[in-house]
Amino acid sequence: MGWDRATPFIIDLQVGAEDIDGLGHANNAVYVTWLERCAWRHSQRLGLDLVEYRRLDRAMAVVRHEIDYLAAAYEEDELQLATWIVDWDQRLKMTRHFQLKRPSDNTTLLRAQTTFVCIELSTGKPKRMPAEFIEGYGPALQVLT
Repeated sequence: MGWDRATPFIIDLQVGAEDIDGLGHANNAVYVTWLERCAWRHSQRLGLDLVEYRRLDRAMAVVRHEIDYLAAAYEEDELQLATWIVDWDQRLKMTRHFQLKRPSDNTTLLRAQTTFVCIELSTGKPKRMPAEFIEGYGPALQVLT
């Protein structure tokens, strides 16, 4: 479908009535929710879910979202949201890219980048990634070209 990068992790979305704002299109805050959902599902696919985060006393927490809203989504639109892990230092930080498309007309509605930092859940403070994060997230890394 013409994704920005090879081998994306993709989730399917449908715009519901609750996603629509007073201007008649999906509210910008809803897009952030979709980014979070996609990142979580990808992490779960990689074996890093909330149970594992709690066991390890670590989590990847958002420190920055950069979002380019390119076109509007409307009620009942069928969408696909893709993500890629594109950068990480194997210590504290990781970056994901996202692309949201409407397959019916192949329009890209959004491109985003989210930066995460590894934190210790018990303190909320930055803490080095455990080996399980390196092993889980590492194979999903796609080097920018």
